[in-house]
Amino acid sequence: MVREVGMRILMTGANGFVGPYVLEALRSVCGREIVVAATSKDGGPHPAFGQVEALDVTDAAAVQDAIARHRPTHVIHLAAVAALGAAQADPRNAWRIHVGGALNVANAVLAKAPDCWLVHVGSGLVYGESAKTGRPLDERTLLAPIDDYAVTKAAADLALGALSRRGLKCFRMRPFNHTGPGQTEAFAVPAFAMQIARIEAGVAPPVIRVGNLDARRDFLDARDAASAYARAVLKSGDLAPNTIFNVASGASWRMGDILDRLLARSSVKIVTEQDPLRLRPSDLPCIVGDATRARTLLGWAPEHPFEDTLAAVLEDCRARVAQA
Repeated sequence: MVREVGMRILMTGANGFVGPYVLEALRSVCGREIVVAATSKDGGPHPAFGQVEALDVTDAAAVQDAIARHRPTHVIHLAAVAALGAAQADPRNAWRIHVGGALNVANAVLAKAPDCWLVHVGSGLVYGESAKTGRPLDERTLLAPIDDYAVTKAAADLALGALSRRGLKCFRMRPFNHTGPGQTEAFAVPAFAMQIARIEAGVAPPVIRVGNLDARRDFLDARDAASAYARAVLKSGDLAPNTIFNVASGASWRMGDILDRLLARSSVKIVTEQDPLRLRPSDLPCIVGDATRARTLLGWAPEHPFEDTLAAVLEDCRARVAQA
């Protein structure tokens, strides 16, 4: 495969957790000669990007202007409401960002850079109730979202699929759970790890508050998820527009086992206590993805053992507590 020369990549949501991992993956997979225009609602200096340009994806005129100025060959659309809880707290905002923002980006691409490829980062949660079959979910699985976060992600995904009929060159990525250093406590793994780090530092009692520990989820290292997006960019010239890719490990982890692995890395005696506020009544017992298509068409496979990812998250949380 000959690397494409002159890649100009515009990234939305670059200030988020995944943005720096995607930049690293792009440089590794596509070559360091690429040009990346990093944008986010809150612009400013950034340790990974140097500078991030302010861009609110819900502002259609601003998005059109950014696409016209940068003339990207690829857009990686990461801008989103990061966590389920935030989407539940303000569903209207989730619709504005997930659906309105995605449509603004797609329409700007069609109008100002019709040869540009859009890599839309959605969510494996769009499959929702379909996970109750207990079988790994592939891209042909019925979308059956069960909450505001997932339903808005599904709506954007379907809307982009419809726009492909008007010429939009789009890949619809559906990543399952992924984590790594830098992720906020709105997510389970860093929530566990930060509690452990605070207990070790003596600033919290030796009790971890937990939700449903029997739920099983498909987890990836954030570097592996980012690698899939970068490979979609690299392979775009060889793939059909409107291809959907699950980004998943194909294995499920019980949440209680993840907590046990983290606790085993601490010498402090810690007890667990169930927190009713952390229990989700709609929790699906098991969600696991089938990423055969990404493995086949993108040449992608997870490279980082999840046990190593857990260790890295815990070390990162310890460092953050020490700096607090």
